[in-house]
Amino acid sequence: MPSIAKPIVTHPSLEKNSLGLNLRAYEGAMSTLCAGCGHDSVTAAIIKAAWKLSLDPHMIGKFSGIGCSSKTPTYFVSGAHGFNSAHGRMPAIATGAAAANRKLIAIGVSGDGDSLSIGIGQMAHAIRRNLNMLYIIENNGVYGLTKGQFSASADIGTKSKKGDVNRVSPIDPVMFALSLGATFVARSFSGEKEQLVPIIEAGIKHKGLALIDVISPCVTFNDHEGSTKSYLYTRKHEYHVTDTNVIFPMDELIASIKVNGHTSVTMHDGSVIKFTRTPEGYDPRDRAKVFSYLEEHQKEGKVPTGILFIDESSSDMHEILGTTDEPLTQIPYETLCPGSKALDSLMAEFR
Repeated sequence: MPSIAKPIVTHPSLEKNSLGLNLRAYEGAMSTLCAGCGHDSVTAAIIKAAWKLSLDPHMIGKFSGIGCSSKTPTYFVSGAHGFNSAHGRMPAIATGAAAANRKLIAIGVSGDGDSLSIGIGQMAHAIRRNLNMLYIIENNGVYGLTKGQFSASADIGTKSKKGDVNRVSPIDPVMFALSLGATFVARSFSGEKEQLVPIIEAGIKHKGLALIDVISPCVTFNDHEGSTKSYLYTRKHEYHVTDTNVIFPMDELIASIKVNGHTSVTMHDGSVIKFTRTPEGYDPRDRAKVFSYLEEHQKEGKVPTGILFIDESSSDMHEILGTTDEPLTQIPYETLCPGSKALDSLMAEFR
């Protein structure tokens, strides 16, 4: 239990969305994560995106597995439904919920350990089925709950807090998702909410599975020199691929981005990010070219961010399966159950 409770009273001047709800209506419990954890910045981005989209809280389903990242759903939209599953099993639970109620806005939050190790098979089939959900991976390269061992996303050569060097090849969730046919793939950094919020909004509105890999440094076990998932390393190597829908007018930092080279922009916290325009010929709808582009920039040590790939013409799980337009949760039991006679006839076809 958190030692500090959030006040119930809200200030009357807080801006409201089209549902008449202010930002506080999309908050959850107080975070118990380490102070400065990147995951809390992701939570703040989800809250902002849900508020801006005027999502009805009781129509949101929050899902997670095990790990520091899987605490995140507790910290946003307290009025939503939530399910904290077993380690790596979040996609299966989300699939069942979405199958029963296609109108549910499914938001899954996982980690690089939860999704890329024990849960990689679960994630793969959620991508294949094109489950209509937002799938956020809070990627820090370590197992934070068990004291900082390397996760499956740890880069070769990165050092642990104890000084050990990782020599095992990493799994890149973006490349993995692209190879499986994902219809929405993005990457961002927990320290850049101006980019992350609109990406989350786009992911929620996307029809199908929207995977967002968020580099979210672990301040306790993976924010030291030698780590390739630290704040400083990501700031230095972040490379913007798409700048559409990145900065909203209400919060924007105005800059004239050069056609060639890069433009250094000082952020609110004093850090500097080097922005580069989307290169000539980059097409986020061409899977093969996106894959090659990402592979090329990874070799250069750059971290491309933005909406990297999108397919807006694909069918989601319900369209693929031809399910009823009316959510199963709203269909009367008498209609759902055809009776023993009909079931006997159906079973006879398999004998």
